Amino acid sequence: MKKKVIGLFMGITLALGLAACGGGNNANNNNNNGGATATNDAETIVQKNCINCHGDNLEGRNGPPLDHIGSELSKDEILKTIQEGKGAMPPNIIKGDDAEKVATWLSEKK
Repeated sequence: MKKKVIGLFMGITLALGLAACGGGNNANNNNNNGGATATNDAETIVQKNCINCHGDNLEGRNGPPLDHIGSELSKDEILKTIQEGKGAMPPNIIKGDDAEKVATWLSEKK
């Protein structure tokens, strides 16, 4: 009986942990005028999809810190991680143009 309760608890914890890393609405916003709007879009996308695991200020939480990720990874490497996932991060949390915007924005974090 004790093993069943522990197993159930671990399963629920795992499910909640994985659910916390995803979520958010991935609908594309096509009224992007570039420049500051692109930055604001990227920040909004990150706020909706990434802060649960990477922290409110990208300082790291369950996931690694991203506040200086641009000094470690290129835009293409960041985009690949968003698309393919890495470690506990599932693939395609952010898709399409939104993924491109976020990868560009994060690559500027140095």
